[in-house]
Amino acid sequence: MSVIVTDTGFGPDSWTAGFDSETAIEMQPDADPAALSNQLPGLEMIRIHFPSFADGRGFTLARRLRLAGYTGRLRAYGHVLADQYAMARRSGFDEVEISEDLAARQPQDQWLARANWQAHDYQARLRGTAAR
Repeated sequence: MSVIVTDTGFGPDSWTAGFDSETAIEMQPDADPAALSNQLPGLEMIRIHFPSFADGRGFTLARRLRLAGYTGRLRAYGHVLADQYAMARRSGFDEVEISEDLAARQPQDQWLARANWQAHDYQARLRGTAAR
């Protein structure tokens, strides 16, 4: 079982269509989003794998997909930590999928502390406007 993290906290996975179809796919962090340019308008969900919490390529991939015009649901899954939630949201992800084990080690309040993701960036801290 997985736990879905959004700006409102933990919830169940509402996606039931799978990830190997014409409407939803999984991507590895080294994938080339340009290869999907013709397919993007028909995709409802893209799920990007994070093989390690130290591997930030998924953030770049999400940003590139958004810049290419993808407006569907974008989900990070795998080794994403609560500390990375604000970055995930800023790079274009709508949600993060975590294991029940990780949800037990990093409870909902740790994720919600980063839910105001627009206030948790270094530029806001430099301006003195970051949420504390």
